[in-house]
Amino acid sequence: MTRQPNILLVEDNDDDAELTLLAFQEAKVLNPVVRVADGVEALDYLFARGAHSARDRSDLPAVVLLDLKLPRLSGLEVLERIRADESTKGLPVVILTSSVEERDRLGAYHLHANSYVQKPVDYDSFVTAARQLGLYWVVLNVPPPGGAL
Repeated sequence: MTRQPNILLVEDNDDDAELTLLAFQEAKVLNPVVRVADGVEALDYLFARGAHSARDRSDLPAVVLLDLKLPRLSGLEVLERIRADESTKGLPVVILTSSVEERDRLGAYHLHANSYVQKPVDYDSFVTAARQLGLYWVVLNVPPPGGAL
C-alpha cells in the first residue's frame, strides 16, 4: 500500500489546529498531519534541520497549510523561503489565516501562495472550510511531476 504524503499544518493556535484535525478526521482525509507551531519549526521540518534533521528532506508534504501570524518567523517569511529554494518552490502552500488585511493577501499572492483562505469565525464554518481544503489538496489536486517546478 502506498504511503499517503503528509499535510504540514503551521499553526500556533491550539484550538484552530484541533479544529483542523477534527475536520480532516470527519472528512476521512487519511493523510497524516504534521503540526508545527511557529515559522522556524516549519522551515526546520521542510529542510530537515534541527529537531527534524532525521527526516528525509525529499519527502515533502502534499500541502502546507500556513498561518500568517506566527511566533519567531511570520508566515510570509516562511513562504518567501519556501519559494526561494529549488526543492520546495513548487510545493503547494495555502495561507489559512484570520487576517482580513489586504496587504497580507497581496503579500501572500506576491510570494506565489497557491490559495488564501480566511478562517471562518464560527465552528461549523471552520470545520467545513478545513474539510474542503484537505479534500481538494490531497484528493483532487494533481501535483507537478517530481513534486517540484
